[in-house]
Amino acid sequence: MAKKRNYKKEYANYQGKPEQIKKRASRNKARAEMAKAGKVHKGDGKDVDHKNGNALDDSPSNLKVVSKKANRSYPRNKNAGKKHKNAK
Repeated sequence: MAKKRNYKKEYANYQGKPEQIKKRASRNKARAEMAKAGKVHKGDGKDVDHKNGNALDDSPSNLKVVSKKANRSYPRNKNAGKKHKNAK
């Protein structure tokens, strides 16, 4: 049987840290800006991608609309780390 998640502990140890709160707020702001521009809609299955990977960089040139699958999966190197997005 799968172990139940301890959401309170997750928030205390990671999600509640000031740096993570800033990143989450910035991602939410980027989504809201794209929705206001009519590029995304609630329930459309799309994500707003930060091209350079920096969640705090919400400049319009750094944002694009992609599918959830494309935005939430990254190629991995042999050590299971993320490969550079622009590398082939």
